[in-house]
Amino acid sequence: MTLLGSLRTHGAGTLRPEHVGQDVVLAGWVARRRDHGGVVFCDLRDASGIVQIVADPSVSDALRAAHQVRSEYVVRVHGTVRRRPEGNENPQLATGEVEVAARAMTILSAAATPPFPIEDDADTDEILRLEHRYLDLRRPRVVSAIRTRARINSCIRRVMEAHGFIEVETPMLTKSTPEGARDFLVPSRLREGAFYALPQSPQIFKQLLMVAGLERYYQIVRCFRDEDLRADRQPEFTQLDVEASFVTEEDLFGLIERLFAELWLQIYGLQLPTPFPRVTYDEAMRRYGSDKPDTRYGLELVDLDATFTGTEVGVFRRALDAGGSVIGLCLPGGGTVSRRELDDLVDFARRRQGGLAWLIVDESGGLRSPLRKFMSDAEVEGLCKTMEAGPGDAVFLAADEARKAQELLGLVRVELARRHGLAPSGGADFLWVVEPPMFEWSVDEGRWSPVHHPFTMPNEQYIQALERDPGAVTAHAFDLVLNGVELGTGSLRIHDPDLQARVFRLLGISQQEAEERFDFLLRGLSYGAPPHGGIGLGLDRIVMLMTGSASLRDVIAFPKTQTGADPMAGAPSPVDPAQLADLGLMLRPTPPTP
Repeated sequence: MTLLGSLRTHGAGTLRPEHVGQDVVLAGWVARRRDHGGVVFCDLRDASGIVQIVADPSVSDALRAAHQVRSEYVVRVHGTVRRRPEGNENPQLATGEVEVAARAMTILSAAATPPFPIEDDADTDEILRLEHRYLDLRRPRVVSAIRTRARINSCIRRVMEAHGFIEVETPMLTKSTPEGARDFLVPSRLREGAFYALPQSPQIFKQLLMVAGLERYYQIVRCFRDEDLRADRQPEFTQLDVEASFVTEEDLFGLIERLFAELWLQIYGLQLPTPFPRVTYDEAMRRYGSDKPDTRYGLELVDLDATFTGTEVGVFRRALDAGGSVIGLCLPGGGTVSRRELDDLVDFARRRQGGLAWLIVDESGGLRSPLRKFMSDAEVEGLCKTMEAGPGDAVFLAADEARKAQELLGLVRVELARRHGLAPSGGADFLWVVEPPMFEWSVDEGRWSPVHHPFTMPNEQYIQALERDPGAVTAHAFDLVLNGVELGTGSLRIHDPDLQARVFRLLGISQQEAEERFDFLLRGLSYGAPPHGGIGLGLDRIVMLMTGSASLRDVIAFPKTQTGADPMAGAPSPVDPAQLADLGLMLRPTPPTP
């Protein structure tokens, strides 16, 4: 690592046995100080790593300064590199074979006592760490993730440019064109009563870049969504945004697969197998109960409608008579699961608005379950055969509308894998999920809504009959999934303004509303738009998975909490009334507490 600055000659973490005998000047933070009977040892840390500094009585000035320093002091050290005494090497450090004998030590900056240890394994409250994020970033594991993120960004740019893509910056202050989540709004001072919106994605702008003839665009871009947060969500996030003209889905698959293959090679030194497997949306739901399945383990869902055609089990009968399904999931060896865990899984399903039944296959091949007395022997035999369930296995059943039953067992599948350690650590099971539905019915709004966004191209066989059966229409869209985590969504776009108008009408968007919300896109399409498509990939999620981090907050330099707050800066915060007056805004009075 090259370190700029004339205050030092070497990086602390760069010293090796070949430097023995060299005079060096180092500068950094005191990670740890130990006083051993007059000899003081300091671990000096900078961006390149850590090296041990030794100050002994033979050099009184260095020893005097070493007695004064404390944890996180910033110091400059002049000294000579030497081998550590035999038996005192530290294999945990890259510099563990050497140390620096200090001739002089200068305190450049004193430090207050940190509110928590600057160590990877310190058990520290997350809010406290985020309040002092500048200290948290000194921890090796955290800063390593940030450095890996920079390497990923660099690799992305090299790959995209090698394939003829150019990076274009799109506006941060734009028009509100809701895309499924709430916009962050920014009031305009110069146009009172008008607002900008922070972009949820550059979707419309990148399509207009295709209309403009740029043909291949990419951007590592900040996006904003004002929505409820989770461990894998932030109100502001970064994505790799890609759009290309005159391409098919196959072209986009190949590009993204080559990108990830290069990332795995550069970061891990591993050859990533390509092409990635593909499943249709319907197949993913049928087999895994999820549109982002983790395929590192089995536990596939099984349709049991034929087994229970004539059943007298009430919950199954009601589901089948209503046109629903009975779906099963087998956990091999699950017969050892305690009754307490079985009841807990039933509660897990109930909290997700679903019913779950369980059955244990005993050593004789019979079933142990509260449902057993309602099931015929033929149903027991058919269940075990269809589920391929043997003695010692557990079977879980859900009966409801087919999709609801699949989704419930999909959640149970993930929960069982988590509890029983079925998903191997690491690995890279990539999966394309293709041909999703184009529309879904919104009960709350009483109309169809887009599954992805309203600019997605429907599959050709449905275009003529688009309005006749919207629920059957599939889209030229696709999700990229890694180990059960959705990395991004892409699609081919509508480039025909007449087809775009039909889709808007189907979604209940009037011509006037379409012109108000999307006028600049519609005008652009009318001037000759090429066939085009693209994808947005969540960069934060990619880095989280590639570094083995537990949360997005671990791979973002200055993240927000799950409530969208910044404990370090104190944002969001009230503003001066004069600022509101400049914007022509007034806050509603807070209602009195009853």
